[in-house]
Amino acid sequence: MKARAALETTQQGPPSASVEDAANGGPSLSTQAETLGSLPVGARLILRCRADWRAATVAAYEAGLGRVILNVASPKGGTYRVRRPADAALSYDGHVPLLGEGSWRAAFARYDVRW
Repeated sequence: MKARAALETTQQGPPSASVEDAANGGPSLSTQAETLGSLPVGARLILRCRADWRAATVAAYEAGLGRVILNVASPKGGTYRVRRPADAALSYDGHVPLLGEGSWRAAFARYDVRW
């Protein structure tokens, strides 16, 4: 239990989030986040995994360790969590944030094809 208490994850936005952002329903889309740590909790992105690209959501921040926890959608219908550095650079395809290198549209994994 002591190890869990020492991690100090937070469900709040990144330190750069302002009170004005919260009053307007979140950060404006006119400025794109440059790093993973500047995305708010709940933000969706496309993540490069070993063999394919998968949909992911920002779940929490580990403030003391400088990491972001992501929920990743598995092609078989489940989800799992990964941790990535908060200073990881993002690229964009339109308004879609991408974490990783390469062409994501060619190898995008469909989430739970039963539905």
